[in-house]
Amino acid sequence: MKFSFKLILFVFSFSTFVGCKKSENLNVKESTNSKNAIEYASGLSIYKYDGYSVVKVINPWPDANKNFTYILKEKNSIVPDSLQKYTTVQVPLQSIVVTSTTNIPFLEMLGVEKSLVGFPHTDYVSSEKTRQLIDVGSVKNVGQNEKLNMEQLIELAPDLIVTFGVDNNNPMIKNLEKSGLKVMIQGDWMEQSPLGKAEWLKLYGALFGKEKEAKILFDTIVKNYNEALKLVSNEKSKSTVLYGSMYQDQWFVAKGNSWVAQFMKDAKANYLWSNVEGTGSLGLSFENILDKAKNADYWIASGPFKTISELGDSNPHYRQFDAFTSKNVYTFESKLGAKGGTIYYELAPSRPDLVLKDYIKIFHPELLPNYTFTFAQKLN
Repeated sequence: MKFSFKLILFVFSFSTFVGCKKSENLNVKESTNSKNAIEYASGLSIYKYDGYSVVKVINPWPDANKNFTYILKEKNSIVPDSLQKYTTVQVPLQSIVVTSTTNIPFLEMLGVEKSLVGFPHTDYVSSEKTRQLIDVGSVKNVGQNEKLNMEQLIELAPDLIVTFGVDNNNPMIKNLEKSGLKVMIQGDWMEQSPLGKAEWLKLYGALFGKEKEAKILFDTIVKNYNEALKLVSNEKSKSTVLYGSMYQDQWFVAKGNSWVAQFMKDAKANYLWSNVEGTGSLGLSFENILDKAKNADYWIASGPFKTISELGDSNPHYRQFDAFTSKNVYTFESKLGAKGGTIYYELAPSRPDLVLKDYIKIFHPELLPNYTFTFAQKLN
């Protein structure tokens, strides 16, 4: 199952087919305190009312045929009859199971990581803080996301299981609900806006009664991101960039509206496939890639390579690129956790400000002379 999980991560890094559907009519009379707390995320909305919140998750996977509504109910509060048909979750949570490593930083940022009682594929968790909880047995390995250990989850009895779906067929989710467990679908991986992904932090703020703390943290990330944008506001997008590596017999490039392409655009780099419409990935032959990107100034390679020679040994055709011969090759995936999990996959979605600074450091190093890479690494 290790291969299948890495395949999911590969797909998530491009986050395909983003779209929004019309949300359900909640039949709730809005008041002055029910403004949507979400500004950047397209797939999430949170409306705060007296004693409860209404959370809507929109288009949580490609071509989703339904949206999801959840009621976060505070102790001794009354929820209107019109909302009784939706899944109700008692908040603040005391225990939780999450199924994506991207959720781990949200818990830690809010200081509620000790509420985590279960996680699938625990070896993929990179954070030292949460790894300590795993090592002492506070966080149980609950199987695989595609096939969670039902008996163990029933025994753990978490207040909530936060999971994700990749298509409209989710029998595991239905089985969890039939067993009396509370399940919430999360769709942060579908977001293409860097700040949109990070804003899902506010969902965890609502779940743990830490809305104010989540807002302060997110506002700081927004401030940092905007300050990084100002650094390059007067720069020209001169440097041409190749992205990706061969995967089996194809080279997948990020389309022009994807999460990856947005970072390169914001960092004022000339990504060679920025004009390809869409938010997913495009599979091309090596010949097609070489024809377009042989003379690219930079190459952002995918994969946990440490050195140029290691990259070249993995595919001798890579040596034909100018960026390879000039040693202008970088990767964001070489830094691994204690058990082999990729730190970038786990932390980058919640810290787009640091990702952007890494890209700026690559393409405009003179603007951040004292900055040290958080994720990126140059292959030497």
